[in-house]
Amino acid sequence: QPCWNEYLTTRIEQNMVVNCTCPISECRAQPTTAFICSIVSSEDIIAKYEKALLRVYVECCSNLTWCTNPQGCDQILLKDGLGYGAACSKCSWISCFNCNFPEAHYPASCSHMSHMTCAKCNHGFCWRCLKPWRPTHKDYYNCSAMVSKAAWQEKRFQDYNERCTFHHRAREFAMSLRNRVSSISEMPKIRTLTFVLDACKVLEQARKVLAYSCVYSYYNQDTESMDVVEQQTESLELHTNAL
Repeated sequence: QPCWNEYLTTRIEQNMVVNCTCPISECRAQPTTAFICSIVSSEDIIAKYEKALLRVYVECCSNLTWCTNPQGCDQILLKDGLGYGAACSKCSWISCFNCNFPEAHYPASCSHMSHMTCAKCNHGFCWRCLKPWRPTHKDYYNCSAMVSKAAWQEKRFQDYNERCTFHHRAREFAMSLRNRVSSISEMPKIRTLTFVLDACKVLEQARKVLAYSCVYSYYNQDTESMDVVEQQTESLELHTNAL
């Protein structure tokens, strides 16, 4: 039993317990959960083993996923019927289930979040695999052509990028303010601060939409529809700044 305890403990600590087999080379038997729990005495090791089982189970189920909150969240989300994204019931983070971007990015599409453009030659490529975005594009090695257009594209990218960054930082400020208000232990007797918390939540959502609207506008080439989008974005930004 001591040998089994040491063997299983080591496998669990190395995150290799799920597919481990009997240490005898010619034996392919796998220890069951009941056997492992009867051998390993440490509660911390057992808890780590149970987490490993849960992680493998979630990874094997196509309709399950972990919350993608970068601040850290251990909530499991059900993807079926949720479409573009849904708020985590534990931390309220909204994940996108259609791509690997860590949060829902409406109105920008999933392709927008993986489509990058060289500021010098205007070559479009996927940041995940680095392959050309348009397979029929022939001149992505030629960076000397149309320098003026490339300079204009670079300036355009910088403008949208600065706007996007500003809204993300403003969103972080709203989140920080909400956390500070929530931490106040003694609430005023005359009037509570609930309205401040609600306002911060609205600010967070508005800044998020404004940030990803910059991504959407940068890639959208339809001039007619962009006029409407820019008007709506300008109106939202005006009211958000006022709030």
